[in-house]
Amino acid sequence: MEPMNNDPTKICHVVAMPYPGRGHINPMMNFCKLLALRKDEILITFVVTEEWLGFLDSEPKPANFRFATIPNVIPSEIGRAADFPGFIKAVLTKLEEPFERLLDQLEPPKPRLVIHDTSLMWVADVGNRRNIPVASLWIMPASVFTVLYHFDLLKQNGHFPVDVSERGNELVNYIPGIPPTRIADLPTIFYGDGLKTGHIACEAVSRVSKAQYLLFTSIYELESQAIDALKAAISTPIYSIGPAIPYFRLVENSSDSQNSDTSYMQWLDSQPKSSVLYISQGSFLSVSKVQMDEIIAGVDMSGVRFLWVARGDASWIKAGCGDLANKGVVVPWCDQLKVLCHPSIGGFWTHCGWNSTKEGVFAGTPFLTYPICWDQIPNSKTIVEDWKIGWKVRRGMGEEEHLVTRKEIAGIVQRFMDLESDEVKEMRRRAKELKEVCQRAVCKGGPVETAIDAFIHDILQCRDR
Repeated sequence: MEPMNNDPTKICHVVAMPYPGRGHINPMMNFCKLLALRKDEILITFVVTEEWLGFLDSEPKPANFRFATIPNVIPSEIGRAADFPGFIKAVLTKLEEPFERLLDQLEPPKPRLVIHDTSLMWVADVGNRRNIPVASLWIMPASVFTVLYHFDLLKQNGHFPVDVSERGNELVNYIPGIPPTRIADLPTIFYGDGLKTGHIACEAVSRVSKAQYLLFTSIYELESQAIDALKAAISTPIYSIGPAIPYFRLVENSSDSQNSDTSYMQWLDSQPKSSVLYISQGSFLSVSKVQMDEIIAGVDMSGVRFLWVARGDASWIKAGCGDLANKGVVVPWCDQLKVLCHPSIGGFWTHCGWNSTKEGVFAGTPFLTYPICWDQIPNSKTIVEDWKIGWKVRRGMGEEEHLVTRKEIAGIVQRFMDLESDEVKEMRRRAKELKEVCQRAVCKGGPVETAIDAFIHDILQCRDR
């Protein structure tokens, strides 16, 4: 990229404000890097809380991309998992004032656009007060946005609130752009503990009308019906800029990786094709200790090779799996997309977060799904029932006390990784087809590039008025 033009009149200064969580920060940062790479007259100021700067500051980034910080909303030692509703409340009430102070302190040129996570409803108010256009970035599937947008239909049809353990199998077949879906396969904000925060998500979606642009981190071809239905219902311009994963880094030198330890990649290089199960259960919420014991024992019993991202559970997993020398590798972190694209990976055990789902589809990897909450539930349904590129390990969210035993887990892992099975071959064929859809979408001149360029054109026109 050519050096950035420092003439303030030629620079479009974009401020990005993500929700302070890994699954929210990553897609927004990937998108903002693409913006910076596409147009050197765009300057990105990416705002994070102080604790996140320590994780992100070493990230490779374009010359016209910089970080800025605001204070943490709660002490880092408490953590959002300890009091998730409390953390959300703090994000919605304590970040607005320091964010406005930061806008006043930024060096020229004046911000011409603010991109914000849809959940941060107050950002649109800040932009409107300052006459700065706002773009709302939705980091979950467009189909989940659609369900939230049509929340009133659920109430009118007697499907909210419901006891999912009794009525979970009832079909919701009246939401535009969404295929018939069981109540138990809706986002968990509509039942159980999710009711504590569900109203916030619905309000955030309802207030998108205050934004001048709406961005979906989806590839249009994967969610065309939902996106088309929303375009017909919402006057705000919509851009499908997904997948918002770091596919543009796959061709970069491995020395740019966050992790200098590439021993896990060397291990993958030594394994047979499609023989390794990649296991990652996300960066936030996890399963119960009892269930985790069964998962560890079941994977061990299966005899299947694995690469397991363990977060803080490495010693627990290693102890449960015994001698790892010929069986698997346990790591605290890995370059997930690079791993999924490795030829030795034959499957992906996932919590079904939207970012992980997109990375698995992009890599053409079949899934074993173990969703935990929020959009992970409908994502699992999409993977297994709509796309038909995976199997469920956790079979029903209404069965909170149901334990998936180690014997069940060992059996499903063995069958899933059996490359001679006709059922598995068909699943892998479909996964390859979706991979090709994704590859075409992100190629030069493809739909993703076209959507991003259209967004850039529109924000630059707004600047020039």
